[in-house]
Amino acid sequence: MEGIKIIANNKRAGYDFEIIEKFETGIALVGTEVKSLRLGKCSLSEAHIAIDQSGEAWAYNINIPHYEFGNINNHEEARKRKLLLKKKEINYLQHKTQAQGMTIIPTKIYFKKSMVKLEIALAKGKKHHDKRADTAKKDVERRLRRGLYEE
Repeated sequence: MEGIKIIANNKRAGYDFEIIEKFETGIALVGTEVKSLRLGKCSLSEAHIAIDQSGEAWAYNINIPHYEFGNINNHEEARKRKLLLKKKEINYLQHKTQAQGMTIIPTKIYFKKSMVKLEIALAKGKKHHDKRADTAKKDVERRLRRGLYEE
């Protein structure tokens, strides 16, 4: 992971979804958005990805706050942003979401050699009992690491 600086992770993604497959994509941004990201300000918690009728992938609700030193031309915080994917990848994602009922979610936003990249994942939603089972399993693993289960 040389040359990668992580800006934000979507911590809820692993809890709410079962991640099937991950993709790396570019994202179309304006200058003040990049400057705000360089300061480490971004939130992916409410974000989601959708593919429109014309075959373009868009990221919704990625919250990038206003750049502090920006002027009246500052960006809109939660606007939709175009994802830079190949047509073949978009078709694959669209097929998976329509045919198999999966969702596309952003999991991570980072800098890779001064370029902003977004890691998106093809995921299935977890049921409530799956979330409880995962939480119990993590609790047992945590206690084992601490040495609390010595019988």
